[in-house]
Amino acid sequence: MLLPAVNRFCVMATLQAARAFALGLSKEEAYSWGLNRAIFYAAAKRGFRGKPGVSGVPSRVGRGVSDEQANVYALGDEIAYRDNKVGKARFTIGGKIQSETDFDKQIITRFNGTFPSAWEDALDLMKKYDAQVLLSQARFYTDVYKPVRDTLAEKWNEFGTIKR
Repeated sequence: MLLPAVNRFCVMATLQAARAFALGLSKEEAYSWGLNRAIFYAAAKRGFRGKPGVSGVPSRVGRGVSDEQANVYALGDEIAYRDNKVGKARFTIGGKIQSETDFDKQIITRFNGTFPSAWEDALDLMKKYDAQVLLSQARFYTDVYKPVRDTLAEKWNEFGTIKR
């Protein structure tokens, strides 16, 4: 049975990464942000069942991370927990760091080698919006992501499907 390779989770991660990149994060940090936010919204949709600490307001309680190793990072009015102990800033959720390697495994591979085209689409989309839209969590979701999530998934799935 063939299933779409690129789903809404992949679209959210890619668009969030492009948003972060457009707002000044390095590509590696943007990939970490994108995967982090996709995980956050997937958890929010499920009601944050299961693991404590998976919330919009980061918490260091029980994480074993000192204040000098971690901090809260704001991208506009949206915040995420950032861990600096790996030598570079990476975002975390549920006590797990989202690295560029994780982004590659969970997102890029689903594009079957055609992620660069999707990345360019995402960056081009970000150029259509002013900074105020990109800096707003709510406006990014309602004005940028929500209107294109299904059309981008369909377009990006034209790049290929994976067998399940």
